[in-house]
Amino acid sequence: MNRYPRDMQGHGQTPPSANWPDGAKVAVQFVVNYEEGGENNILHGDAASEAFLSDIAGAAPWPNQRHWNMESLYEYGARAGFWRLHRLFTGANIPVTVYGVATALARSPAQVTAMLNADWEIASHGMKWVEHKDMSETEERAAIADAIALHTEVVGSRPDGWYTGRCSENTVRLVAEEGGFAYISDTYDDDLPYWIEVDDRDQLIIPYTLEANDMRFATAPGYITGEQFYQYLKDAFDVLYAEGAEGAPKMMSIGLHNRLIGRPGKLAGLKKFIEYIQGFENVWTPRRIDIARHWATTHPNTRYERPSRMDADTFVINYGGIFEHSPWIAEGAHGLELGPAHDTAIGLHNALCRIFRRADHAARLGVLTAHPDLAGKLAAAKRLTDESTSEQASAGLDALTDAERATFTEQNDAYTAKHGFPFIIAVRDHDKASIMAAFETRIGNATGVEFETACKQVERIAHYRLKDLLP
Repeated sequence: MNRYPRDMQGHGQTPPSANWPDGAKVAVQFVVNYEEGGENNILHGDAASEAFLSDIAGAAPWPNQRHWNMESLYEYGARAGFWRLHRLFTGANIPVTVYGVATALARSPAQVTAMLNADWEIASHGMKWVEHKDMSETEERAAIADAIALHTEVVGSRPDGWYTGRCSENTVRLVAEEGGFAYISDTYDDDLPYWIEVDDRDQLIIPYTLEANDMRFATAPGYITGEQFYQYLKDAFDVLYAEGAEGAPKMMSIGLHNRLIGRPGKLAGLKKFIEYIQGFENVWTPRRIDIARHWATTHPNTRYERPSRMDADTFVINYGGIFEHSPWIAEGAHGLELGPAHDTAIGLHNALCRIFRRADHAARLGVLTAHPDLAGKLAAAKRLTDESTSEQASAGLDALTDAERATFTEQNDAYTAKHGFPFIIAVRDHDKASIMAAFETRIGNATGVEFETACKQVERIAHYRLKDLLP
């Protein structure tokens, strides 16, 4: 099947209310990345030194050599930066989530003890802070298992959360298949958590951030001063807090690194931001595991049969009647490039309408003539489709007086005689009076105009039918 795996739909135009605890208008979640001692280094068995996210401008890997300056910058993060952040967050009584590289944690027992004593969550940041993109599935699956095992030894419990960062296209699926993670954060695609389905597992995704992130002190375009970082965080918070006040609370992730934000001049901006948000009511500052537990309880996943995953026969059985007695439209739609965006009423409606719209005049006329007369002989004989029966009943067309039925019959006959197809209207938009008024107006239109009007009404009817079946 021609299927597009990316999800452009997400929560859509009206995302669910987060219902954060105590009526919080925004959840501000701080992540401290602990990578120092897990970076690329020939001491760690890597082919070259690290070249990513440091204060060395234009750094490049040094093959088969230790990069003394790079190492010392990372060591600053462990030796000084971490403790500065630890003092800041414990002093503000804000718990954080640590993305801990397993080998880095193993080389920093004092820092791990401080994290645990502060009741910080320690999530997994992989076995080593290296690229996963060139790993085979077998290699990456083994690296994930090794990270969990070492993390469990060092921390005393397995991680509940996972974030690789330098991931492959397989990472999220492989971590979900492992089966033990409350959440995965290797996406940047939303302001709220969401669920994915990997085989029989419902996996929660809590998106992360690369923009409200101090990594931009080491990348271009980026921040130069702590004040710039503060201003960006403040602006983001103000927008999200206002959205929460309007009834649409979101999540704000903030990414931090010991060796970057842990420098005094940069930390000043973070400290100022923490003081700023503490001046507001209804701000929740949870760990990511707290968000995961809240979301799993408040918004558990609901599975349903998704159109984009159906085989052709099942698809046509389910949607072949959306356009009256015209299963060929569903057959054509199944052959389109469907994906998660088409697993909703709006999305699948668009796919079906594409087939209808591209059809020639004769085929579209066939769809129009497949529709029954309103309150006509088929209705009286109870030979309408279930959908048409329900729709006509919704407008009271199943309870006409003898005079009303005679009027409808007269109008139906006159309309069909003039235009060559039945009068079609989305009755769920109307009542008996407005349907009759439309009859009287439209019967006088040119047939070409009525043909296009009828086609639009057929699409409108399909829209309602799909809303009965899909989100």
